Order: sequence, then C-alpha cells, then structure tokens
Amino acid sequence: MEKSMATLSVAAILVVLFLSGVSEVRSDASDHRYKAGEAVPLYANKVGPFHNPSETYRYFDLPFCIPDHVKEKKEALGEVLNGDRLVSAPYKLDFLVDKDSELICKKKLTKEDVTKFRDAVSKDYYFQMYYDDLPIWGFLGKADKEGKMDPSEYKYYLYKHIHFDIFYNKDRVIEINVRTDPNSLVDITEDKDVDVEFMYTVKWKETNTPFEKRMDKYSQSSSLPHHLEIHWFSIINSCVTVLLLTGFLATILMRVLKNDFVKYAHDEETAEDQEETGWKYIHGDVFRFPKYQSLLAASLGSGTQLFALTFFIFLLALVGVFYPYNRGALFTALVVIYALTSGIAGYTATSFYCQLEGTNWVRNLLLTGCLFCGPLFLTFCFLNTVAIAYNATAALPFGTIVVILLIWTLVTSPLLVLGGIAGKNSKAEFQAPVRTTKYPREIPPLPWYRGTVPQMAMAGFLPFSAIYIELYYIFASVWGHRIYTIYSILFIVFIILIIVTAFITVALTYFQLAAEDHEWWWRAFLCGGSTGLFIYGYCLYYYYARSDMTGFMQTSFFFGYMACICYGFFLMLGTVGFRASLLFVRHIYRSIKCE
Repeated sequence: MEKSMATLSVAAILVVLFLSGVSEVRSDASDHRYKAGEAVPLYANKVGPFHNPSETYRYFDLPFCIPDHVKEKKEALGEVLNGDRLVSAPYKLDFLVDKDSELICKKKLTKEDVTKFRDAVSKDYYFQMYYDDLPIWGFLGKADKEGKMDPSEYKYYLYKHIHFDIFYNKDRVIEINVRTDPNSLVDITEDKDVDVEFMYTVKWKETNTPFEKRMDKYSQSSSLPHHLEIHWFSIINSCVTVLLLTGFLATILMRVLKNDFVKYAHDEETAEDQEETGWKYIHGDVFRFPKYQSLLAASLGSGTQLFALTFFIFLLALVGVFYPYNRGALFTALVVIYALTSGIAGYTATSFYCQLEGTNWVRNLLLTGCLFCGPLFLTFCFLNTVAIAYNATAALPFGTIVVILLIWTLVTSPLLVLGGIAGKNSKAEFQAPVRTTKYPREIPPLPWYRGTVPQMAMAGFLPFSAIYIELYYIFASVWGHRIYTIYSILFIVFIILIIVTAFITVALTYFQLAAEDHEWWWRAFLCGGSTGLFIYGYCLYYYYARSDMTGFMQTSFFFGYMACICYGFFLMLGTVGFRASLLFVRHIYRSIKCE
C-alpha cells in the first residue's frame, strides 16, 4: 500500500511539473514588460541545413562573433528533446533603442573558418534565434549559381550585416523580423584568410496589434482559405469513405446477417439433424483461445495505452496547450502522459491474459512493458549515437537521459505493475456466448485472396485513403518548417480513422467466419493494424518525392523514428480492430441458438 501511495505521489508531482512546464513559456512571456533602454533577452538557438530538420547544430559551432560571457539558458525536458540549445546571442537589442550599422566584432576568418561557412552556405544553412520568446530565422549566405553549369564555378557569399525590424505596443514586444543585407557580402569562395566586420541594424516601429495576438501570425499559414479548403476536402474525402463503408455494411452485411438469422432459426424448427453451414457451423471453435495468448494480450495492452495517450494529446491540443513555438510542450506531454498511462497497459494486458486462462502473468507484464518501449529504446540508442557522431543538437545530454530513465523507473514501471496487479485481481471471466468444443475443426482450403497478407492489404487501404491528404500536412510540420495548428480538423480525421478501421475489420472478420475459418483473433488484430504499414509506405513516398532531405543522419532519423510511430499506429489500430471484431462476434453468436 505504501509503495502504491508513493508511486501515485510521484505521478502527481510529474503532472504538476508537466502543467507548469508546458505553461512556462506562456507565463514568462505574459510578464515581459519593458522600459525604454531595458535589455530584452535574445538567445541564439541553432543552425542547420534548411531541408534537414533533424540535423541541427549549436549556433557557435560556426565561427560567429562570440560575446564576452556566453550564458546558456536553462531548458525544460521537452525543449532538450526538441534539440533546442539556447545561448546568449552577440546582438544587443535593447527596448526602443534604434541602432544603425552597429559593429559586433572585427574578425579574421582563417581558411578553416571560411571552409566551414562555405560548406554551410552550400547546404542552405539557416539560423534560429528567440527574441522575447518570439522565433526568428535567417540564412547565413547565398550561393551564386546563375549561368554556371559546373559546380566548381559557383560563388559563395556570407552575409555580414543583419537588419532587425521590431514592432512594439506600449511596453511590450509584439513582432520581430530579420532580414539580411544583399549588398553587404563577403566572398568565401576561395580557401584564404578573410577579414570581416560583422554588423547589425535595429529599427523599432509601433503597432496596434495586442500582445495576446502576437503569436497569431505563426498559425495563419495553416488557416489561410486555400489551406482550409484542402483540409476540408480531406475531411469530406474521409466522410465519403465512411459513408460508403457504412452503407456497404448496412445494405450487404446486415442483410446477409438477417438472412442468416432467419435461415438458422428456420433450420432449428424444421430439421434438427440438418447439417449446419457458414459461420454457425464453427460456433464450437470461434471462441477457442488463440496461439501466443501472452503476445496478443501485451499487444492489446500497449495499443490501449497508445490510444489513451493519443486521446489526451488531442485533448491538450484542443484546449490550446500546443500553440506555435511553445518550445518542447508536445515532447514533454508525450513523455509524461506515456508514463502516467502505463497503468492502463498493465491492467488491460493482464486482465485479458487472465481471461484467456494464462498462468504466467508476470512474464506477460514484462512483455507488455517492453513491447513498445523496447524497439523505441533500441532505435533511440542507435539514433542518439549517430547524432553524437555528427555532434548535432539532436544528441541528448547525459542528464536528460538520466531524467527519462528515472521517469521510466519511478513512474512508468511501478504504474505498469500496479495496473497488472489490479488486472489480475479483477478476476473477470471471458464472456463466450457459446461453448467451445474439445477438438478444433479443420479449416477448409481457402483461395489465396482470403490469406492473411491480402486481407491486411484490403483492410489497411481504406483507412489510409481516409487520412492520406492530411498526412502530407502533418509530415510537412514534423519533418519541415510548416506550422500545423488546425487540431480540430485533425481530431475529426482521427475519429474517422478509428471508425473506418473498426468497420472494415468487422466486415473482413464476418467474411472469414462465413468461409468457416475460425482463427479470427490474430487476423482481426493484424488487419486493424495494417494501416500503420501503409503509413510507413507513405514515408518512403514522402521522403523521395515530396521532400529534399539528404544525408545519412537525416535519413536514419526520418525512417527510424517514423518506424516507431508507425509501429505505435499498428498496435493502436490493431487494438481497435480486434475490440470491434470481438464485440461483433459475441453479438452474432449471442443472437442464435447453438447446441
């Protein structure tokens, strides 16, 4: 009892930390009122190739002007996971103080420095900073390729003068834009020492935009009429898919079922010894427990947890926690909510395992805990090693890894065990409306298209077709620089995905039973989860056809983490498909009289 209370106390502390963490940026920003001449915090974040969102480096990895005292900003867990590494920038942007061609430093760039900058410019490097928690971006330089066919003839230039245009409303910063001076360039084409004077200009302008709406411009891109039309087209496409599917089920499946019920009732009245056919024929085998019961129960537990995680993330998104550039809020939410929902996985897996008359519930609980976390941990270890080799900001510091391990040890594991104990003690029995025979019937030979793989292909295609339009915008947001804020539309698409997955799995389960194939348990799970495989197939298409990502690090990060996400979808949608099929099978066998 004391252990469970301690675990719940740690979980409560974690919730409080999470709620304070995700609101930290907002609360800090709301207190930022300045007087004329007062210093406003400006932090340099990172630099990296524009087309490779995962490949980012610390700002001072490039030979910029370094301030006398470089101060690192203390960051929350989610910010570190996001690859943010904020340090004090060399620019001084005091409130309402204009500056014209202010010198930052005079610097002699060595051959090595010139090579670094040239490589960065050739790869379209951008820099990111935060001024009063407002994000700003700019490019380091430009490559002159006009009229030149041979890459050796390209000219490379570094911008040495930056213009900051800052808008204010009374005593608050509202907006900041940065632009580079195209006439103030340094030629870095050749490997030779170069003397550079880095400068910046600051102009303050008044605006009537209220402080509460200063983040609106970052979310406007996804709310423009053109984009909204595409999103609504996506929803209409999904709704048509649902209507067609439900119409198909209503007219075909329900009519067939009704005819089956009438036929079986008539057979019972007329000829008791008449041979049964169809799905009634296998009533003594349909609830025979499947092979690999522990794996199935663990999969259902993990899938249920991931479904709960997704639901809570949507809940936070809909109430406005994940507003644009609330740094790291989403990653913090994912870590904390996953830890807190592990009890759901333990309870679901163990209770179902015990219903299937499993005996080694402890091993089942271990399998549940490792089923999703295991592949994720192995993927993380490999990708973190790659990031360390590249010296990228995606490499997590040792302290952050320790924090995540502590969360897993002190919260995830104890809650998983508590959920498992509660599931074991629930003593729920498996509700089967018909008795199972002692020996299984032989499954008749079936055509190839009734095999598991063709059925999975059929089952995954429809749900995927309902979401593929919206997938592009999600990918462009996660693996690009587009901002996604229309969570209400995304939530509707998610609900449609769940409905379509459930319906198509139920339909395929019925056809499987009608063909007198009683091994439907694993088939229902695999068919439900097959949409995850289609999403991973879309990853291949997106990477090679819709993005400009290159390099080993970006490729490994994209396919590595997307494999984990698609695996999560596989478990979650597989659980949805199985639960829907189980309800359906129980219903139809409860509706007929079986001897």
